[in-house]
Amino acid sequence: MNNFTDYRLPSLDALLAFQAVAQLQSFERAADALALTGSALRKRVAGLEQLLGVSLFERLGGSVVLTVQGQVYLEQVSPILAQLLAIPGHQRPVQRKQHLTVSCPPTFARQVLIPRLQEHSLACPDVDLQIQLSAPMGSVDGSACDVLISGDSAEVAPGQRLLDEQLQPMAAPALLARFPDLDPVRDFARLPLLRSPLEPWRPWFMQAGLELVEPRQGPALLDLGMMLEAAAKAQGVVLARPSLAQAWLADGQLVAIGEVRSEPSFHYQLRVRQASPAAQAFSTWLTRVCHETVLEAQARLKHSL
Repeated sequence: MNNFTDYRLPSLDALLAFQAVAQLQSFERAADALALTGSALRKRVAGLEQLLGVSLFERLGGSVVLTVQGQVYLEQVSPILAQLLAIPGHQRPVQRKQHLTVSCPPTFARQVLIPRLQEHSLACPDVDLQIQLSAPMGSVDGSACDVLISGDSAEVAPGQRLLDEQLQPMAAPALLARFPDLDPVRDFARLPLLRSPLEPWRPWFMQAGLELVEPRQGPALLDLGMMLEAAAKAQGVVLARPSLAQAWLADGQLVAIGEVRSEPSFHYQLRVRQASPAAQAFSTWLTRVCHETVLEAQARLKHSL
């Protein structure tokens, strides 16, 4: 039999804290996911580092990344944690699972919800979450879901808006290269514009002081994701929320044109159809995620101007 006094065994709580930070690349997000205070989570990780005698993380820009020793240790302990979680006796009774169905537009799901979904899974392991897509401009009664996220509401109180931000014209660098010495406002009429009833151009024209009419040429796209992808392929200028364009802004497929922005014609909002603790927790979590996503997009936009 092994003499366990010969080993320095970390606590399971410390290992779970380490794994959460490694997966989410953020002490703050990991603390939220584990329902801990930031100081409590840092204390667990610091204790683990002291026990091992190595640094597991280092800060790189705004993120937390694993050191070489941290990456090796993660690869060693992850299978062990997975085995512990797979033991039937460690699992909560199935009947205690809360089922939650969320309906939302496709671009919102792909660009806002899915990238941060692991946080919700870690924070709410007892929730069986199902996400279904809704038509961007479709009539949704929400009867088949617990939480309804819609993006076609013209009248939403500022405090109830998800992604409360202004619209920004964006285009592919390849498209802008065809128009050297372009003035973002004075020469805007020269640019091909992508059109969609989801985000009409007229309010932005008025904000920029331009006497232009709504574009009539080219296909009308009824999905924001299709518009952003078309813009990234240099097919035209898109008018969209920076938060929904982060993936394209991050890798340089899209850049902002000028600094004139306008209020959206339609707003995203969240409505709870079937009240429950799971629905309330999801609503609180998503509201915070949307706020953080807007701030991240604005910071990225400043670098692209």
